[in-house]
Amino acid sequence: MKVKFSNSLYKDHSSLDDLLNMRSSDIYLGSLLFIFYLKKIKHGPSSSVIQRHLETAQKSRVLQLRNCGMKILPEQLQEVGIFLRHHSISSNHWIISIQFKLLMSLKLEVLDLSCNQLNSLPESLAGLCSLKTLNISKNKFVHLPVCVCHLSELNILDASSNLIEFLPDEVKFLKTSELNLNQNRLNSLNATNLVHCEALRTLRVEENCLNKTDFISDFLSNSNVSLIAYAGNLFQDKDFQNLPGYEEYQNRYTATKRKM
Repeated sequence: MKVKFSNSLYKDHSSLDDLLNMRSSDIYLGSLLFIFYLKKIKHGPSSSVIQRHLETAQKSRVLQLRNCGMKILPEQLQEVGIFLRHHSISSNHWIISIQFKLLMSLKLEVLDLSCNQLNSLPESLAGLCSLKTLNISKNKFVHLPVCVCHLSELNILDASSNLIEFLPDEVKFLKTSELNLNQNRLNSLNATNLVHCEALRTLRVEENCLNKTDFISDFLSNSNVSLIAYAGNLFQDKDFQNLPGYEEYQNRYTATKRKM
């Protein structure tokens, strides 16, 4: 935020001391404005704003609380949580944890938690039995939360742009058809467990720290994955193409393209 002052403010101040004093006043005023701005962000939206969102959500079953400057989720969310199908609290930047009871909805199908400061999720999140799309991108996760591996109806999981270094063994329980792990710090694919994800068709692991040996033969040959986005790792295209099992993967890739 910039505060600009007209040059006319200085035209009657000829001495250096006057100019310095005037600039100090400007800085002080700018500081006050900046503090006011920070307080506004910290406190988040007013109760009246929240209430308007809740009233809209009661009709549409969609609750959008994007970019509201929230640090915690308001308790009022419990009023509409039961029947929500789509819930977004993305781009708040201040949220570091969430209370599952404020998200609980057996009908919730889309949950967007992206662009916050989250580094964990409550295990009870696995109780969202209708959730089909989960976006936890651009947070502070250092590992993939185990609870997401047990979401029975999850189809799309976006965990890109985090700090994830490895995948838990529970990844074998994932039901997703698309898993996005781009722009993390993966140094292991845990392919021995990932191969058991029968529904997985698209795997995105661009811009990580993976070696070609992470793509084991069993995964390339026997998984159902038909698209692997792997650019920006510690190997070249030709290295990947020479891996055992690449031919079987390429056959699946080609067959999928023909159907499109």
